[in-house]
Amino acid sequence: MPSADFSSTTASLTYFVAPTDGFRAFRHVNADPVTGVNKSNFTREEHDVVIENVRGKEDQYSLDKTGFQFVKSPAKHTAFANDDEIKNEYYQESIEFLKDLTGASRVVIFDHTIRRNRPGLADTGEDSRGPAPQTHVDQTEKAAIARVHRHLPESEVPGLLKKRWQIINLWRPIHVPALEWPLAVCDYRSVNPEKDTLPVALIYPDSEGETYGILYNPDHKWKYVPGMTPEEVVLIKCYDSIQDGSVAIFTPHTGFSDPKTPADAPRRESIELRALVFYD
Repeated sequence: MPSADFSSTTASLTYFVAPTDGFRAFRHVNADPVTGVNKSNFTREEHDVVIENVRGKEDQYSLDKTGFQFVKSPAKHTAFANDDEIKNEYYQESIEFLKDLTGASRVVIFDHTIRRNRPGLADTGEDSRGPAPQTHVDQTEKAAIARVHRHLPESEVPGLLKKRWQIINLWRPIHVPALEWPLAVCDYRSVNPEKDTLPVALIYPDSEGETYGILYNPDHKWKYVPGMTPEEVVLIKCYDSIQDGSVAIFTPHTGFSDPKTPADAPRRESIELRALVFYD
């Protein structure tokens, strides 16, 4: 493994800026096949922030307290080369892992994304996705509820929504340590959920989703574990139906270019699963 400076770092993160005309923010997800650019009506801005290295202090962070949790959990499936094998093997072991860790009674993984950093290659689809370089949360509440309706039998949805449920992402480096373009997560306790979020409509040719873009707040407390290995995962909460102030509801997160990355670091590769998590 290349050597690395594992002290905290200062890096530029990309935040969202709301449209000035008062219209809801949107992005058309039909990227130009050459440039990878999508049409949108909002802008972004860069801010230098301190991102704290929490290696050795991972047990201070949990899904309910901060919205994210670091866990050492080697995977049995390690190839990550074939979608069918990933779904048949990695999905199944990850379902059991999430149940054991959270105490959930049911876990439904609804998709995954593999990201590989390939500088100079446009992001034009599933096979060319690089790290996600903007602060965001994958689903708003509306989009989270829509996911339950989309992926579960409609007859079961009312009962499932009456009890506690969540959306949790499971992020893992694959093949090599994530020294380059690591993942930063924001402590929910430093976030103002109403003022720091911008709902962004994702408009597809045949459907629509909605994510949160994150607006800059100097109070945000960003964390990372540099050099995460394929034997380590971070759980990222994107939604929680408990919203009485007793638990973290979501976790802003982003990939970022770490100025402390060694020059000989391997290109980052990662897989992120997205799961509906239900409790009795």
